[in-house]
Amino acid sequence: MATEKKFKVCLVSISLAKGGLERSCAMLSQMLEAKGHEVHLVILNDEVDYPFSGKMLNLGKLKIENDSLVKRLLRFRKFRNYLKKEKFDVIIDHRPKNNFERELFYSKFIYRDLNKIYVVHSSKKTEYLTENPSAFSKICKKNILNVGVSEYIENEILKKEGIENSTTIHNAFDPSWLQENGEIPKILQNKKFILSYGRLDDSIKDFSFLIQAFSRSKAWEKDFHLVILGEGKDKEMLQKLATSKEGAKQIIFLPFTKDPFEIIKKAHCVTLTSKYEGFPMVLVESLSLGTPVVSLDIISGPSEIVQHQKNGLLIAERSLPLFAEALQKVCFDEILYKTLKENAKPSVEQFSMQSISEKWNQTLQHAIR
Repeated sequence: MATEKKFKVCLVSISLAKGGLERSCAMLSQMLEAKGHEVHLVILNDEVDYPFSGKMLNLGKLKIENDSLVKRLLRFRKFRNYLKKEKFDVIIDHRPKNNFERELFYSKFIYRDLNKIYVVHSSKKTEYLTENPSAFSKICKKNILNVGVSEYIENEILKKEGIENSTTIHNAFDPSWLQENGEIPKILQNKKFILSYGRLDDSIKDFSFLIQAFSRSKAWEKDFHLVILGEGKDKEMLQKLATSKEGAKQIIFLPFTKDPFEIIKKAHCVTLTSKYEGFPMVLVESLSLGTPVVSLDIISGPSEIVQHQKNGLLIAERSLPLFAEALQKVCFDEILYKTLKENAKPSVEQFSMQSISEKWNQTLQHAIR
């Protein structure tokens, strides 16, 4: 058998804080290092919540209050010089790509003559293929590979834009999360609760839909609470909406935590009501910790994770009555709930760090010549 090559890899991300994309990039650094590759990370903002492996160039530390164009260009030059000096075998870029001119600059200046892989984390085209997908696809075609984090992204977005040099590698969960014994907040002790967590941006995550569905479900009459965990621009609006609904006293808002795993483990179920995703880590994380899920069957992700009435409930349309009914079922149908709970962990084994790191390793072995 041919010996596996070890590569020098540079991961690029806006930051390593707050979101699923950032956590998955931090985890990829750990997975690749565990496979024996030399890993470097470049982040553009000085925000690090998640554990990572390898050497880091934190360009965010060079930012100042009144950031000028000259200062930005100096940072870009430092970035380019770093890539040239370190002679990486490949750059794996996780940044959102929502501006064509910026991406043209990256491809012509920062990444010129370098092997690169772009990772697409969202099914919203303008977030990762810019406002000009047909022009941006020409840049992607010159990459050694483009990775979608769901099969939907690979087949319905990348390949439909003619980007044939693409594949799917799902995001991973870390089995060690199960062993962690963090503190559960006092406010949740001895409470039954439905959990939803993520960035409080209602135009994407649609927590207002969830609040209305919870109120309508009457689960609060049987002493179930709804816990919304996270920070974001719509927190006040959502808190105000919650106070106006039936069951308002049973709705709890908690601040963002980089280790939500103890809260997830104790939750009765975890919900997803986003308008779009790429590969929703909320669902994988919850199932890996043995917690069933209730999710809208939105484009990209949930149907690759949730098996309806086996490890969770998958709701076909954004309908308040249907979602409220699903919450009732998961809270009150004890036989169904027992089935969902038993199947949760085994249903996501293919997304463990071990499986996904092997997939990344094999992909690099074939992609890098």
